[in-house]
Amino acid sequence: QVRLVESGGGLVQAGGSLRLACAASGRTFSSYAMGWFRQAPGKEREFVAAISWIDFNRLYADSVKGRFTISRDNAKNTVYLQMNSLKPEDTAVYYCTAGARFGIRRTEYDYWGQGTQVTVSS
Repeated sequence: QVRLVESGGGLVQAGGSLRLACAASGRTFSSYAMGWFRQAPGKEREFVAAISWIDFNRLYADSVKGRFTISRDNAKNTVYLQMNSLKPEDTAVYYCTAGARFGIRRTEYDYWGQGTQVTVSS
């Protein structure tokens, strides 16, 4: 089992920045691909970013490419999502996830955090 706890969400004005963190505990953190998804009210949960477990390959949704950066610190069992140039449409609950496979589909991930709210005001 892997337990994931997100932090760093909040309210920010458009154009601002936030950094989300996800602390993992349980089984070997470095063996898992890590990702971030988000879910806005009335919408399905969507992929945001992912980072692989071996060579730190990264994937990004087109909507966040160039603005968001995912990173991980295996020594601290933590994955981060640096979000810059935030837009009102980035408003959502952001979920951290871990899985044995590296990809953009929800089904590729096995463990999920409780989520952290990000609100971007215009």
